[in-house]
Amino acid sequence: MADSDIESKYDVMYSCMRCGTEVTNTELNRLPEIKCICGFRVFLKMRSNIVKTIKAI
Repeated sequence: MADSDIESKYDVMYSCMRCGTEVTNTELNRLPEIKCICGFRVFLKMRSNIVKTIKAI
């Protein structure tokens, strides 16, 4: 696996609160300011699809 494959596997996904556009952390770091293409600056961190089950004590 190349380094870029590993980074994309563990990259955090964010979605714009206004328009719902999904962007990765690396895409946001490339921009001069943290802003969506619609101009909104509020992002939500998306949850992973992995469901964790924990045994009760």
